[in-house]
Amino acid sequence: MNTLKEAQSLLGRRLMRRWRGKLISSVITEVEAYDGPMDKGSHAFRGQTKRNAPMFGPSGFWYVYLCYGVHWMLNYVVGDEGYPAAILIRSTSDVRGPGKLTAHFHISGAQNGTMAAPTSGLWIEDRAVHVTKNKMKTLPRVGIPYAQDWKDRPMRFILDV
Repeated sequence: MNTLKEAQSLLGRRLMRRWRGKLISSVITEVEAYDGPMDKGSHAFRGQTKRNAPMFGPSGFWYVYLCYGVHWMLNYVVGDEGYPAAILIRSTSDVRGPGKLTAHFHISGAQNGTMAAPTSGLWIEDRAVHVTKNKMKTLPRVGIPYAQDWKDRPMRFILDV
């Protein structure tokens, strides 16, 4: 599993949410990769806990957590079972910022540990949008000054639309 390639592959795909009989959909435009137990910016860096357990599960599930007691953060788990790797979905074509994104899509801790599938009401669809390298920016992740040598690694990807 290549977490960085998985992160890049989410750009241009659609985040889908069925909520109270309505369908909310938007193109994913910004993501950040968190790759394994050695990634000092990852919640998995200090090992598995009750909070980060979904990161250690199979790929295709959601890891949703509360940040600063205010905003829910949506992560798509991509690692093999036992290897904690996840992609933070930061923005879509309709909403910029991970906290605004979860509010817009009505995402909360109720989605934590659920499968990313239509049956769960929250999933990702591939609509055959081809994203070329010249349409993608690669930058360091944000908000992790404590991550030492990992804070400046180019693990954030933005679709330049």
